[in-house]
Amino acid sequence: MTEKLQKVLARAGFGSRREIEGWIAKGRIKVNGKTAIIGERVSDTDKIVVDGKKLSAQGKNRVQRRVLLYNKPDHEVSTRNDPEGRATVFDRLPPLKHSRWVSIGRLDLNTSGLLLFTTDGELANRLMHPSSQIEREYAVRVMGKVTKAMVEQMHSGVIIDGNLCRFTDIQFYAGEGVNQWFHVVLIEGRNREVRKLWESQGLRVSRLKRVRFGPIFIPSTVRRGKYQELGKADIAKLLKLVDM
Repeated sequence: MTEKLQKVLARAGFGSRREIEGWIAKGRIKVNGKTAIIGERVSDTDKIVVDGKKLSAQGKNRVQRRVLLYNKPDHEVSTRNDPEGRATVFDRLPPLKHSRWVSIGRLDLNTSGLLLFTTDGELANRLMHPSSQIEREYAVRVMGKVTKAMVEQMHSGVIIDGNLCRFTDIQFYAGEGVNQWFHVVLIEGRNREVRKLWESQGLRVSRLKRVRFGPIFIPSTVRRGKYQELGKADIAKLLKLVDM
């Protein structure tokens, strides 16, 4: 039985499938002494080498599946390394010996709140895939007068960058004037989609925080820049979402 190389390495906790495809393209992975190619399939008997280090037979199967919930502060980038030397969301995570943390999606520089990480690249890949249809909920502080017509338009959908974007739910939360807070829910969460939807109505988002990903809510006990490891029950909820 064979599987795609990127799936085997994702399951072993090296990264998401997309990340690993990038490594294959850069020639960082060899199979049986030859540089791997995109789409290559491997079996348990194949010798896989990543950056000069051989993947053990045990490693091909699975590292311990762990999931962290991180409360991202503003001004941290969601990449592993930043050419400009800015702080990244990976900087404060606990170190791992035989695998690495894979982010389940990302938040832009000025968005704070809930960000999940896992050692299981296959789980990350499935949770990020658009077909999973997973809800993301955000708390949004909006500057400007919000009318009923605007809310209805964002419910119905707005064409942004050639895509139909919409909130599946919009609820007023608190505040007045320039300090109005809303909670909004969307499914895919394209780049800056929450901000762009509000901006399409001539409004400006001054604060944005993700408070929920699927069934996982951010606890008030996890402060900015801190993380909490999810227990078996919460991990089971995520696995159920993607039929794993």
